[in-house]
Amino acid sequence: MRSQQERFALAKVVAANPAMLRVKPAASLFMTRYMRQFPIRRFGRNLILHSHLPPLTGAAYARFVDHHLVGRRPGPSHAQVGLTNACPQNCEYCYNKSRSGRPMDTATILRVIDDLRDAGVAWLGFTGGEPLLNRDIVDVTAHASSTMAVKLFTTGVGLTAQMAADLAAAGLFSVAVSLDHWEEARHDASRRYEGAFDAAMEAISILRRVPGIHVSVSSVLSRQMIRNGDVNRLISFLESLGVDEAWLSEVKPSVEDFWDEELVITEDDRRALCRLQDHHNRSVRGRGRMEGMTINYLGHFEGAENFGCNAGCKMVYIDAFGEVSPCVFLPLSFGNVRERALGEILAEMREHFPGENRCFINKNYRLLGSGKYGELPLDRPQAIAALDQVKFGPQSEFNRRLKGAGS
Repeated sequence: MRSQQERFALAKVVAANPAMLRVKPAASLFMTRYMRQFPIRRFGRNLILHSHLPPLTGAAYARFVDHHLVGRRPGPSHAQVGLTNACPQNCEYCYNKSRSGRPMDTATILRVIDDLRDAGVAWLGFTGGEPLLNRDIVDVTAHASSTMAVKLFTTGVGLTAQMAADLAAAGLFSVAVSLDHWEEARHDASRRYEGAFDAAMEAISILRRVPGIHVSVSSVLSRQMIRNGDVNRLISFLESLGVDEAWLSEVKPSVEDFWDEELVITEDDRRALCRLQDHHNRSVRGRGRMEGMTINYLGHFEGAENFGCNAGCKMVYIDAFGEVSPCVFLPLSFGNVRERALGEILAEMREHFPGENRCFINKNYRLLGSGKYGELPLDRPQAIAALDQVKFGPQSEFNRRLKGAGS
């Protein structure tokens, strides 16, 4: 049961988004049930379910409801943009390892943001590389934040108290600091950077002192961690840091070192993490207060029972060189924003990515890594040739309800 505070918060969400009353009943019922799985938290003026959705009382969520739940427009609702590919760390599982080219300048990044806004994007993630190395990150954030919910993914390296305050003033709503292990040596080793753990801990400390910022930790989990119970110990450690959210994802087979069936999670592994998330979040909600750390596992959001994998249709990625990909984990490009209009690239990509009920890269990494279609990342002709061999699965529960016939 929702606490009285949470019921009042939900009433405020509906009041801020009257278009929710026009959402297709089947989809509206789905959203109601989905929201019940998470505690609602207040951050300044924002009510936040978790950081993979815009704040529920903000302009970005209103656009999400209007464009995607009511209008059911075909464009993306979520996007990530690489602000730089430069990074002091060298993570063993980094999905950007093989990407290269001429970096986008600030004017191009701002144009990309405008084009994404026009396409319907309501949630925008800034990634890299280390995005803090882009000297114009505050101005870029301010440009995007009036109509999109902006989230930052960072190693924490280079963050200062002044920069954190400036980003908050520019409209940043959430920051995810990378932290994969409670042991300093283990985190530094996976990041191949001495001091990675200390930088992350310092960044978390700085961000927690900034009013109104939602602070999460982004933790990448190996299959071994999932199976031997280490995730529970990691969750306890993250709770002790006082962060607002544990944003979890498994290691994705985006690079050759992880094209191994023994390293890729199974559906049973995914469901185990979903159960862990649900149990933890029920416990937080049961306290009856709008506080406590939320677990937000990407595989739960993208599971068949929820929103599914929407790479290439509702989620897109523009890397630091302007190449347009279905998502950050997919090493293929449908074109460069300097050479083709972004709207045109997105429309073509949607023709090849209808969405399905499973993570695309977890399912198809063998095909992309076979070498048959070229070296990664695949260019547009190579990507299309590979995708002609892909058999997409059924739609997720959400998309089935939203797109299905009848009311």
